[in-house]
Amino acid sequence: MPGIDLHTHSTASDGTLSPRELVRLAAASGLSAVAITDHDTVDGLPGAMAAGREFGITVVGGVELSVFDGRRALHLLGLFLPERPGDLGHVLADLREKRHDRNRLILEKLTSMGIALDYDEVLALAGGAVGRPHIAAALMKKGVVTSFKEAFSRLLGPNGQAYVPKKKMSLERAVSLLLAERATPAIAHPFLLRQNGRALERLMAEYKDKGVDAIEALYSEHSDGQTREYLALAAKLDLGVTGGSDFHGAAKPEIRLGVGKGGLVVPDAVLAALLARRKARGETF
Repeated sequence: MPGIDLHTHSTASDGTLSPRELVRLAAASGLSAVAITDHDTVDGLPGAMAAGREFGITVVGGVELSVFDGRRALHLLGLFLPERPGDLGHVLADLREKRHDRNRLILEKLTSMGIALDYDEVLALAGGAVGRPHIAAALMKKGVVTSFKEAFSRLLGPNGQAYVPKKKMSLERAVSLLLAERATPAIAHPFLLRQNGRALERLMAEYKDKGVDAIEALYSEHSDGQTREYLALAAKLDLGVTGGSDFHGAAKPEIRLGVGKGGLVVPDAVLAALLARRKARGETF
């Protein structure tokens, strides 16, 4: 039975379970801890933490930020956020407005292709923050596509006809905001950096110098070889290790909470080690 899952998404961003439902599922699945790491929003944290108290499971406040390091786009996890972050929350509110602008541009592109979607209809499907999975769900409802995979490959993904890139903050700005909230910044799913060996080591050393403190070595899409490389790199550079499934619910049905595609294991010791790093720096949970 899996121990913890420190990378999940709720309806506060592009998942299909509410924060409370996600935490309830984590408890029912036998997890001892779960982190809510919605994309560019912390709106789900109060509900998730209340659910943690209700269902008797540790909830780690988190977020997943889309950032740019000057050369490439990447995702940065922030773990151990307070229930109601201050400045970070205000910055993310502005980013959400930009996200609405992006969604409308996507719908305009779809309309130009003869695919008309009403934004209010997409909002109703979302029940919270609107992301591309909700547009995909609307496309499925209209019969334009038959699956989320088809929606992203044909229309909404980076190579899709209606793709619109997301606005991203700099890595330095994101790390600064997270550290101001006394959070732990971690590089998410490092396999997407498409680097290995010495090149990856140099890149992660650079990120550490900018304040990154951990790497998501344990992840649903990592091969055994990649996991071993990331764990060894964390030890060499004195980075913390985190791990999670990247659970989105029905939006990514192949990814299950706690176990990813079936083989993911993130033991309780991962959380204990992260907390020990924080304690050594004078940080609390």
